[in-house]
Amino acid sequence: MTDNTTITFQSLGLPKELIPGIEKAGFETCTAIQAQTLPIVLAGHDVAGQAQTGTGKTAAFLLATFNRLLTDPLPPERKRSGPRAVLLAPTRELAIQIHADALVLGCGTEFKMAVVFGGKDYEKQRETLRQGVDILIGTPGRFIDYFKQKIFSLRDAQVMVLDEADRMFDLGFIKDIRYILRRLPPADQRLNLLFSATLSQRVIELAYEHMNEPEVVRIEPEKMTVDRVTQTLYFPGNDEKIPLLIGLMRTMNATRTMVFVNMKREADRIARYLQHNGIGARAISGDVPQNKRMKMLEDFQAGTLPVLVATDVASRGLHVNDVSHVVNYDLPNDPEDYVHRIGRTARAGASGDALSFACETYAQSLPDIEAYIGHRIPTASIDHDNLPEIKIPPRPPRKPGGPGGRGRPKRNSNQRRR
Repeated sequence: MTDNTTITFQSLGLPKELIPGIEKAGFETCTAIQAQTLPIVLAGHDVAGQAQTGTGKTAAFLLATFNRLLTDPLPPERKRSGPRAVLLAPTRELAIQIHADALVLGCGTEFKMAVVFGGKDYEKQRETLRQGVDILIGTPGRFIDYFKQKIFSLRDAQVMVLDEADRMFDLGFIKDIRYILRRLPPADQRLNLLFSATLSQRVIELAYEHMNEPEVVRIEPEKMTVDRVTQTLYFPGNDEKIPLLIGLMRTMNATRTMVFVNMKREADRIARYLQHNGIGARAISGDVPQNKRMKMLEDFQAGTLPVLVATDVASRGLHVNDVSHVVNYDLPNDPEDYVHRIGRTARAGASGDALSFACETYAQSLPDIEAYIGHRIPTASIDHDNLPEIKIPPRPPRKPGGPGGRGRPKRNSNQRRR
């Protein structure tokens, strides 16, 4: 395997227009995924890559996209009707982050870039598309909405990037993805890049169906993160999990902590308990309005919000630096999700701490996790007699017409049934 520390961005022969962005981003040497994919895509070949968030894959596919558009310009006499590059992501946060990174890395180019996603700015995003863009980043639903309105066409697309392909399946977007891919120019007439935390059979089938003989590159997740994370395992009873969590939060030197649970309603409950016991915390989920989600992430990144509680799906694509601790309040059912979670606190060569609760409900996941990472997780004892007394938060107000509510709101006879 190539030693990625010997590969510099300067040695890749990238167009001069990309040098300002690389310098602005502070990049010098390639990460593993960059070192193994960029030479392939710069030579014009498709890539299906396995890499997790925080490994540099976004820079890899953005530089590859810019390079293709710079070195293969459309004929000047050709009338443009749509974007030259399409980049799809499963979540709003990931799409926004890709767009932000694209503005940095592409600062030396003249490409017009836009991001579209659900939840806000519908008319503003549509007007941006009407004015024309070179690179369009978006989530599948909003992307298809504008496409069906004929705001833009896909006949000029020279690059297709699909990020977090495994989560596209998990979130039920795969039909939308296939709809878009089938309306692009033929696969051999464009550059195709697919990235996924896991290259499962269904992701590989998608790659070979819609790409042009892609080369497969795998960066094994356990090699990326596990060795840099101090892991500790506790065995609490179900009724001890919240006292243990609050006790640990009060004693450990945590600056930014992510607490992972398996169910959305549990994330809301844990956040309420932490708040009621003097620990700043918020739960992130798809139910939170977009402007509040962005403010929550800004506060977490700034350090004014100490704890973010999330499920794997809600947290996917969040780009947060300097996470000091990860707490697996629930052990994940999938061993790969365990590695993805603890990798939140070991980005860009940093180290971190991961605390995991093997409770009565989820302890059965532990053998598969330890087999996957290749070692036993060190255990710590619980001082059951000195767990803190916990203040129980009040129940949240019931929503009108919701579960347990007094009936549902009346429907106007003119309202559509959905």
